[in-house]
Amino acid sequence: MIRSLAALTGAAALVSCGGGGETKVTEVIPNSTGFSWVLPAFFPAPKVPADNPMSTEKVELGRHLFYDVRLSGNATQSCASCHQQDKAFTDARSVSIGSTGEPTDRNSQSLANVVYSPTLTWANPALVSLEKQMEVPLFGEHPVEMGINDSNKAAVLARFSSNSDYQAKFKAAYPSDATPVSWINIIRAIASFQRSILSGNSRYDQYLAGKANFNDAELRGMNLFNGEKAECFHCHGSFNFNNQIIHAASTQVETPFHNTGLYNTDGKGAYPEPNRGVFELSGLLRDMGQFRAPSLRNVAVTAPYMHDGSMATLEEVVSTYAAGGRNITSGPNAGDGRINPYKDPLISNISLTPQEVADLVAFLKTLTDDTLLTNPKLANPFTQPAQH
Repeated sequence: MIRSLAALTGAAALVSCGGGGETKVTEVIPNSTGFSWVLPAFFPAPKVPADNPMSTEKVELGRHLFYDVRLSGNATQSCASCHQQDKAFTDARSVSIGSTGEPTDRNSQSLANVVYSPTLTWANPALVSLEKQMEVPLFGEHPVEMGINDSNKAAVLARFSSNSDYQAKFKAAYPSDATPVSWINIIRAIASFQRSILSGNSRYDQYLAGKANFNDAELRGMNLFNGEKAECFHCHGSFNFNNQIIHAASTQVETPFHNTGLYNTDGKGAYPEPNRGVFELSGLLRDMGQFRAPSLRNVAVTAPYMHDGSMATLEEVVSTYAAGGRNITSGPNAGDGRINPYKDPLISNISLTPQEVADLVAFLKTLTDDTLLTNPKLANPFTQPAQH
């Protein structure tokens, strides 16, 4: 069952206006495989690839694989090592550390509501499916994350094909496959689990449903967020508090990336290598420093911030945007990002008072969904009792 465009427009109005009042909290959307989406009423039905339909068995298999350290070359690291549930599926590091100890280039992104993301990384417009993106941490060599390569690929797969519990789970998830334990099925199962990671029960969502109240600071912050002074809503105004959205009823999908004036290392707009945004792929100067605007849902538990984890607090982030960019006065990355020639014109000096910064942060903290952080259906199955 797919909601109409009118329903989605109404949801956008709720986000924009921040109005209270009664609204249905959840809706169950079944599909032919027996899997049911349980969504906030103003969330659209998710888009799922035709060749990887959702099923409860596939999601459960994916959950086990997501948390299993045996899915790395040296059997020391799992997907969950860099995507921890209590941190909204991030890892609290500036940049993540791979299974061999090599740091990645960028900050780990939240997986909450990733089913609605048309692109899957900070700055690669070409990675548009979870299945394709999964190949990067599994098989990537620069940097090494999970550390699977030609020399150990068969041995890693054998850890699962020789395990009786996994044999049963793969057979249940892929009953028509003669050889269900395969890399393509591992990838599809983990992608299915990731699509089940939904977040829409924050205090903000409860406020929209008329089931929670905001204090004065939170109300002021919400009005600033949605108003023309702070203008946060331009990049974070959807139901998911970002500006890249895809769903089952999408007819046109926009995938903007933005230079927010974080760096200007040469006075001509340069960002530090190898984190130069979309420019790393396109080679076009206009793409210098362009990164995806992440969802702000659960942002209070996903520090540190920005693509390289270079900001420690929400207060620092808000103040930097209010200043129209970041001015670094010393060190190898010194430069005035406020005058970066490739900076998005929406990033301009707005002169927020300390109280207004505090109010915006207070509102952002209402976006934390405690049920996401503790939901046993998303938790480590090797430390949790079985879910029925």
